[in-house]
Amino acid sequence: MSDPSEPVDFMWMSRALEQARAAAGAGEVPVGAVLVRDGRILAEGNNRTVRDSDPTAHAEVVAIRKGGARIGDWRLTRTTLYATLEPCALCAGAAVLARIPRVVYGAPDPKAGMAGSLNDLLRDPRLNHRCRVTSGVLAQPSGTLLKEFFRERRG
Repeated sequence: MSDPSEPVDFMWMSRALEQARAAAGAGEVPVGAVLVRDGRILAEGNNRTVRDSDPTAHAEVVAIRKGGARIGDWRLTRTTLYATLEPCALCAGAAVLARIPRVVYGAPDPKAGMAGSLNDLLRDPRLNHRCRVTSGVLAQPSGTLLKEFFRERRG
């Protein structure tokens, strides 16, 4: 079950959508992420797998890496990670390992989502850390952006 969204979730998800649009403009799959701590942006990211020739350069991982570097700690406590797409196994694992307390995402990913769609790595009781999850925040614009991107690529 997803936590209810908070009023600020829409503001931060809008910012993540800006990151997703920037990714699309660079020819990347349009996924964006924003890491917020104490009501301020700690880090932002968008997909960079093509630009960086790096299969791990997903938007969430980019934001998590930047956030850790910025505060000089791998533990990203007191943060919320906003992502336009439900995190995959890589991104969900990174959120758990970074001890991110809360993850908010937009569109579900029935093929790779690890926040309840395919599996639920973020809330797996066998792990030593679990994230609170809020789903569906600005899901329609997030999903539309992805659908339009892939429609254009297929021609």
